[in-house]
Amino acid sequence: MIESLKGILHKKDPTTAIIDVGGVRLSVNITLSTYEKLEEINSSIELLTYFNVREDAMELYGFIDDNERYLFKQLTSINGIGPKSALNILSGTSPNSFKKNIINGDIGSLTSIPGIGAKTAKRIIIELKDKFIDSGQAVDLGFQLDSTEKDIIDDVIKVLLSLGYKRSSIDKAVSEIATKEILKEDLENIIKMTLKKL
Repeated sequence: MIESLKGILHKKDPTTAIIDVGGVRLSVNITLSTYEKLEEINSSIELLTYFNVREDAMELYGFIDDNERYLFKQLTSINGIGPKSALNILSGTSPNSFKKNIINGDIGSLTSIPGIGAKTAKRIIIELKDKFIDSGQAVDLGFQLDSTEKDIIDDVIKVLLSLGYKRSSIDKAVSEIATKEILKEDLENIIKMTLKKL
C-alpha cells in the first residue's frame, strides 16, 4: 500500500496530477475538489493515495485530505462502484454534502450528481448510512477536531440519539453551538446548549 506521495507538482489538470518524486514522475488520478486545492506548478506537494492493482493496470488515486480518501474507500466497497466511478462521484460534490445526503436518505440530491442513478443512490444509502451515523462523520464544524473534541462530539450525539432526536437535527444543532472554547466545557453543559437549539 502506498500511503502518500510527496514531491514536486510537475503538471495538473482537473482529473490528473503528475508529481516528481525524486526524479520519477508519477501520474495520479484526482477529484475536482483536490485539483482546486493544489498548489501552483513546481510547488512541493503531498497527496494521500489509494493504489489500485488490476490484471491489466496499476493506478494511483490521490486525495488532498483523509476525509475525501475515506469516502472514496467507502464508495469502492459497494458492489458495482469501481475507483473511476467513485472518483467521478466525488468530483460532483463535496465530501460533507455527500455524507449528509446519505444520512438524510436524500435520493434526489444524490441522483443530481453525475454517475449516480436512482438504483445506485439507493444502494449507496443502504450500505453507507449506518456507517456514517456510527462513525460521527457527518458533523462539519468548519475546523479540525482533535481526538478529545471528537470524543465529546460523539458522546453528545449518542446521548441525544438516545433521547429520540433525529441525527440530522443533532448535527445541525451541534454545528451551531460548537467552537474550540465550548468543547472544553463539561459534557453536561454542551448537551444543554445543544438541546436549546433542537
